[in-house]
Amino acid sequence: MALPESLSVAQARRITLAAQGFTDPRPGGATDMRHLRRVLRRLHLIQMDSVNVLQRAHFMPLYSRLGPYPVELLERAAYRKPRELFEFWGHEASLITTDLQPLFRWRMARAHEYAWGNMRRIVAEQPELVAWVLDEVRERGPITAAEIEHDAPRRTDHWGWNWSVVKQALEWLFFTGQVTAAERTTSFARRYDLTERVLPRSVLDVATPAVPDAFRALVGLSARALGVAAEGELRDYFRLPVEGFKQAVAELVEDRVLIPVTVAGWKGPVYLHHEARLPRWVRAATLVSPFDPLIWERARTQRLFDLNYRIEIYVPAPQRLYGYYVLPFLLGDRFAARVDLKADRKTGVLQIPAAWLEPGADPDETAVALAAELHQLAGWLGLHTVAAPDRGDFAGALAAGLAGVA
Repeated sequence: MALPESLSVAQARRITLAAQGFTDPRPGGATDMRHLRRVLRRLHLIQMDSVNVLQRAHFMPLYSRLGPYPVELLERAAYRKPRELFEFWGHEASLITTDLQPLFRWRMARAHEYAWGNMRRIVAEQPELVAWVLDEVRERGPITAAEIEHDAPRRTDHWGWNWSVVKQALEWLFFTGQVTAAERTTSFARRYDLTERVLPRSVLDVATPAVPDAFRALVGLSARALGVAAEGELRDYFRLPVEGFKQAVAELVEDRVLIPVTVAGWKGPVYLHHEARLPRWVRAATLVSPFDPLIWERARTQRLFDLNYRIEIYVPAPQRLYGYYVLPFLLGDRFAARVDLKADRKTGVLQIPAAWLEPGADPDETAVALAAELHQLAGWLGLHTVAAPDRGDFAGALAAGLAGVA
């Protein structure tokens, strides 16, 4: 059934949640690779981040859509042959489905434009070092930056995020696609190897598409993953440059892949993907990571869910409004609460430094549903206890809910 060309925010919200996989049935039994692939076919990529106060960021979007699942499935997809994911700069540092690698070769080829300044500087000022590092990877890979640094012929002071010149050279080679992540160490460091030894031959042998074709394909994938989106959100999903983006949108509109629509209160052009569907309701009850594609574009999150959300990791503690690592709780098609969470692995406790109720949410219903979700999350993380919240306007009600589940 054709969707209306004038949408309410509630309709846009449900379209988005369906596109993002929140209306798909959760596995009834053991979760397997089929379920993982179903989510990845919707999202196309998963953002990575080194913060591990609760769980590594790339594991959480799958949990939010599948419930508790073996994290080994994602590790296998990313770091074991035949690989189904590879690391690259998609939306920030990301795990991207390997079939999309040809669509990012334009970014690799334009590293002199898009790579960070110190990467460009190292290849311009010390090309012999970059060549030596590539030879080290070729001869010794998979290998970490630290292992190469130990034998580096030339050392200088560290910079910025404590990246040495060897690390800068590796990141240049990574950005240009000459090396990639073969695996991650227990401390989350990359082990680099030649891309030709990591990615499947079936991917490497695909002809490199023309840049306009790659842009058009990526915009189409962004639109399908978002369901309905403003232009800036389509561009942000894969962090596409302005140049070429407008033409891609125009061609997708002409081909009826994108359908211009209006959403009440939204400004500027808005597009609906032609495969988008509008469910009658959404029955989600799950926590969502700060790095989840559902909410990573904060202005969109505000317009869709009336949720003013920001991650406060880098905010000084006295100035934080909600907490260090806060996850919103999706109940139905709205965010009903947010909780600051920390996994204390030494004691086996899921700590809740703070809990807050969102305006308009039913406190009793939310407390029961969130308590059940927190116990499920704790079990998935291998924790045996959920502590009562320390503070927040929802601390008392959630504590009572948790006591009821225990």
